Amino acid sequence: MRKGEKTRQHIIEKSAELFNQKGYAGSSIQDIIQVTGLTKGGVYRTFSGKDEIALEAFDYALRLSMDNFLKAAAQAGTAIEKIIAVCKVYEDPVNHSPIEGGCPLLNTAVEADDGYPLLREKAVAAHGQFVAFIQSLLDEGVVNGELSRDLNTEALASFVVSSLEGGVMASRLTRDNKHVQFVIQQITLALTAYQK
Repeated sequence: MRKGEKTRQHIIEKSAELFNQKGYAGSSIQDIIQVTGLTKGGVYRTFSGKDEIALEAFDYALRLSMDNFLKAAAQAGTAIEKIIAVCKVYEDPVNHSPIEGGCPLLNTAVEADDGYPLLREKAVAAHGQFVAFIQSLLDEGVVNGELSRDLNTEALASFVVSSLEGGVMASRLTRDNKHVQFVIQQITLALTAYQK
């Protein structure tokens, strides 16, 4: 990796953590300079501004999240076990979030709802990707006979993602992991209700 590419990646990684903790609106170019240890010129030689950094930082944070989900699913056996393993990636969002600051999809979705249309578009696409991933695991369970054929996999996938994101939000808000743990328990019950 060339020096310019290393600098670019360094800015993206540090900014992803910054935005995930302080939010896009709450983070300034000065904050980016501070967390990266670069000069203002060093940042602006690499990126046109905060908007460009934010979009790439979100992509990076999302890739980290999806990598964690894929690894968790790959280590599990059945479709239900894979989905629960994916949920457990965020079983301790208060103390050990896979990405500092919590779930980047949740954080970006809340902040970018109206004020940042390009970030909102990325969050919408990421949500769709997460739902599709969970749906693919459910579809796998239907095909292999683990889950009932009359299961609406899209609806259940949406429920799983929405519930998990809500549990992460409630746990981070209250600084109590019980909320996400309750969600994982209820998702487990919902999944087992469709077992054959």
